[in-house]
Amino acid sequence: MNKESIRKVLLVENQLDELTKVQVFLEELGEEWEINIPLVFSLNLVLEEALTNVISYGFNDGNKHIIEISFEKTGDELFIAIIDDGHEYDPTLKTDPDLTLSVEERPIGGLGIFLIKKIMDKVEYQRINNKNNLILTKKLES
Repeated sequence: MNKESIRKVLLVENQLDELTKVQVFLEELGEEWEINIPLVFSLNLVLEEALTNVISYGFNDGNKHIIEISFEKTGDELFIAIIDDGHEYDPTLKTDPDLTLSVEERPIGGLGIFLIKKIMDKVEYQRINNKNNLILTKKLES
């Protein structure tokens, strides 16, 4: 069976105020691709977490950088790739936080990628041509 694939790309700068552009794009994409609203909200949270990390920690040269966010829908799967030329960092290697510890005992950080792993069906990382490629997969409800 041949699955039709549709793809859209959004380019954003490494500035936190660009997250609003991502949110608007995702809402419009959700409408166009008929993605249910609760999933659109969850995807927005995932992108906000991932992009905040890239923007906040991926660059330290003070220069403008472009981050590519690719959305591809193939059959009942959605693939999101976040591609940046920041410092090499594989968030999939980060160990999950120990949620049995109290908030005071728990080290700072790590909840964002944990949340991304919980929401998405698959989280993969590749370093290709000196660029970070974070590939997120989510099965869509029929």
